[in-house]
Amino acid sequence: MSSGHGESDDLPAVDFTTFVVSLSHSALLHLGDAPNPIDGKSEVDLPMARQTIDLLALLQEKTHGNLTGAEEQVLTQSLYDLRLRFVEVAQKLK
Repeated sequence: MSSGHGESDDLPAVDFTTFVVSLSHSALLHLGDAPNPIDGKSEVDLPMARQTIDLLALLQEKTHGNLTGAEEQVLTQSLYDLRLRFVEVAQKLK
């Protein structure tokens, strides 16, 4: 049952948590922790990782007080984990 807008039945529901997880995965991709889905190679791109982490931080700031407990937990934990991983990867590249 597609609405004709390019939707696929095998895609996850679009909700706040899925959005946060998607951005987190994007950051991990830029940190070299996930292979590029196009060529299968893992590459580090710290500026793009930083931008994605900053985007999640902005999202946290702008949604403060408007999230469910579960949504806030996913966002907070994702930011914590990504920031830690960013520092680890950045130190390895020095």
